Amino acid sequence: MEISSGLADIPLLLNVRNLSVDFVSQNEPPAHAIENVSFTLRKGEMLGIVGESGCGKTTLMLSLMRLLAATGRIVNGQIIFNGQDLLDLNEKQMAGIRWKDISMIFQGAMNALNPVRRVGDQIAEVIWQHYPASERKYVDTCIANLLELVGINPERKNQYPHQFSGGMRQRAMIAMALACNPEIVIADEPTTALDVMIQAQILQLLRELQQKLGLAVLFVTHNLGVVAEICDTVLVMYGGVVAEYADVDTIYNHPRHPYTQELLKSFPNLSNLGDRRLSAIPGYPPRLEALPPGCRFAPRCPAVSDRCYTVQPPLFRVRERRTKNNIPHWASCYLLEPGQSKHPK
Repeated sequence: MEISSGLADIPLLLNVRNLSVDFVSQNEPPAHAIENVSFTLRKGEMLGIVGESGCGKTTLMLSLMRLLAATGRIVNGQIIFNGQDLLDLNEKQMAGIRWKDISMIFQGAMNALNPVRRVGDQIAEVIWQHYPASERKYVDTCIANLLELVGINPERKNQYPHQFSGGMRQRAMIAMALACNPEIVIADEPTTALDVMIQAQILQLLRELQQKLGLAVLFVTHNLGVVAEICDTVLVMYGGVVAEYADVDTIYNHPRHPYTQELLKSFPNLSNLGDRRLSAIPGYPPRLEALPPGCRFAPRCPAVSDRCYTVQPPLFRVRERRTKNNIPHWASCYLLEPGQSKHPK
């Protein structure tokens, strides 16, 4: 089912429709990492993608960039960017899209940056890849402006990644992602392994850049508090499928999927820490090569019924309330099927 944000007055940049990804290996059943995932992204929107480890968040982002590992296969769906399906492009054409139109801030800057090349040279490579005729003086000016934009002294462009702190390396990765003025930036857990104060600085920087440059951002994280603070819409994933999708206010104040509800219960609420203990979702996420029949959350769901073990529920439109900016509220749960009298609370 296609998900539309309903913001007709804001230009649509990305429309992902029923995207499915498998990982294949010899003598093993395929691992269904992503199945029928759909969402939209509009200009200036920050979409948070949340879920437990192994739910498919990073695989989804790498699929959008067509940077899957050799065993990864996009087996179904469309990735429509500015009216063009990226899955119809050959590798040379797709290389012209990466970093120029859609860029990515990878998990762990120390692993993403080349340790034996100067930071400035790595940013320059991105620019020359798409603008090969650029003069060195112009590129040097761009590098200086980018580093200054993310709060790094331009004089440090000739240093190596190991000479930067963790926060500075992450800022350098952000500068690299902005080098060719992309319309969409994918931030894949950009604050991983950083201390709390540096995380706050990086998140503030991302938000400021998003507002200043009008970027559309796909923000992948485990941190529900961060999503509540900086995102406009939220896509909750579980076991490679969409569990719930709505604007951020709806997800946090009116969640309808049992998985979303349980996730929020496990997050500390500073206003009533003395009233309740944090809960944990029992069990573990499913193995992608051995998925349970029916709903993938059924083995851990507190509201499970016999039907949940038969067929994966589709996305149902929640029609009980008008959401912010008229963004439809979707959830994949049989309790939300029209005609059902009982709904999760």
